[in-house]
Amino acid sequence: MSSEDMSDRAGVPGGGSILVVDDDPFIARLLEIELRAAGYDVRVANDGQQALELARDECPELVLADVMMPNMDGFEMTRRLRQDSRTASVSVIMLTARGLSADKLEGFAVGADDYIVKPFDTPELLARIRGVLRRTKEMRQQSPLTGLPGNIRIEDEIEERVRSGVPFAILYADLDHFKAFNDHYGFMRGDEVIQFTAGLIQELTHEAGGASAFVGHVGGDDFVILCDANEAETVAELLVRRFDEAVPGLYEPEDRARGHIEVTNRRGEVQDFPFLSISIGIATTARRTFQHFAEAVAIATEMKAFTKSKEGSSWAVDRRTS
Repeated sequence: MSSEDMSDRAGVPGGGSILVVDDDPFIARLLEIELRAAGYDVRVANDGQQALELARDECPELVLADVMMPNMDGFEMTRRLRQDSRTASVSVIMLTARGLSADKLEGFAVGADDYIVKPFDTPELLARIRGVLRRTKEMRQQSPLTGLPGNIRIEDEIEERVRSGVPFAILYADLDHFKAFNDHYGFMRGDEVIQFTAGLIQELTHEAGGASAFVGHVGGDDFVILCDANEAETVAELLVRRFDEAVPGLYEPEDRARGHIEVTNRRGEVQDFPFLSISIGIATTARRTFQHFAEAVAIATEMKAFTKSKEGSSWAVDRRTS
């Protein structure tokens, strides 16, 4: 059986590391046994102070902690975890025998991700752990600028479609003359262009790419779209047209009237640069199959390089057979 099959049986993709914190040895041992059986790497601390020391030494993915403990309760422990840069991003689930709203609010206020009232059954506990770890993973895989899925999620999405054999297309898009725009208007305006492009791609992809469409932000001014193979050219054409319609509005009136921007290079020479445009390379399973996500990305990248050699916004699709 593959490691993927094993982690699926464990209930958590790839398992995860959990620090159990409880001053009751019986409960701590019970939780350790159940979590290890579910495929997690587990360490145990008997109080909040020991938990802090263990977490600082090797930060777990999740801390599962009792609220009511001597010396340092779960609230104070969570507060200190959040204040330390070494442990600030760890996920925290609190366990308590009290289900009072005030306790829950305090737990969330100090930074807990979830709150479970005792007694609880093991399936519920494991489901809550999976949910918290999944949300944390998704947040870490997002581009901080656009909120779109980043490289890890993009790779996973492409690999899943390759593995499933479902027909799909990958559109690799990036902006032309973006550096000149950044140099002319500054990085804040450049970030606004990236955010605008992300929003436009999302809107049009979900409008024309079907329910299974996916949009990711590779980084900088590069984006990836995954959609049904039959919708790829429609999405690309619509994106090119809408982008060109919107681009003049990203420029100051004097530059818009001039039809270009003037940027001084390092040698003190003034160069003219045309408005932003978008280039899109498309790889699709309509004519070939892919054995690996890297193969699909390589072909889309090749087509993007081809279309970038042209002036203005454009797209190109690979029509070669396997």
